[in-house]
Amino acid sequence: MQKNNIASEMYLRSVLFFVLYYLLGILHSITSLALAPLQTRAQRHRFVNHWTRATMWLLRQLNGIEIEVSGREHIPINEPVVIMANHQSEWETFYLQLLISPQATVLKRELLWVPFFGWALALLEPIAIDRGKPINALKTLLRVGQERLDQGISVVIYPEGTRQPPGQIGRFNAGGARLACQAGRRVLPIAHNAGACWPARSLLRYPGRIRLVIGEPLTCADGVEALNAQVEQWIRETATALMATPPDSPA
Repeated sequence: MQKNNIASEMYLRSVLFFVLYYLLGILHSITSLALAPLQTRAQRHRFVNHWTRATMWLLRQLNGIEIEVSGREHIPINEPVVIMANHQSEWETFYLQLLISPQATVLKRELLWVPFFGWALALLEPIAIDRGKPINALKTLLRVGQERLDQGISVVIYPEGTRQPPGQIGRFNAGGARLACQAGRRVLPIAHNAGACWPARSLLRYPGRIRLVIGEPLTCADGVEALNAQVEQWIRETATALMATPPDSPA
């Protein structure tokens, strides 16, 4: 009986999060679009991310999700980088915007067509690609990614391409490593276990601790393939270790 009560409460809290998350998102998107012409790029990035901060607060207050970050000292200061991270949830697409700003995220262009949310997302100047045309997508990544890095904006890419279930790591593509080598920038590897608390394509939010680890920046000293393999090995090993620890256990 007690387990059923706990499960029911978690379900209700997840539904409440879902409702407030989307209501706040719609209202904030409308406000962001209205204010955008009056703001600088830096101001737009900060303002749009108020919704991100509200989302993290809701997760903590409603769903009992805490966040633990290790390796902040590895984030370069005043140096745009190519950020490569594993992909399990919507959570990392939010939180990385707070962790490193300004940034441009590589995403499928269809996301920008979503009413309200996609329109506000466009204000962050993401790198929108057409996944149905891989060659064109790579060209867009390299061209626009180079522009963003030259503007002092870090680029975020999820090399697995799509969200993976908790406990799994997908195959890495080399687009992020190729961009870093072309632009002469370092790669900042990031691993996390967000899928344990905020699974992809699920209404439920599970209480626990999301752990995120930031690795040391990596260079393109030995070429694209070597860099991509180095990033993949670090993320795969770090994420696997994080996922092996229950999210409600102390580090």
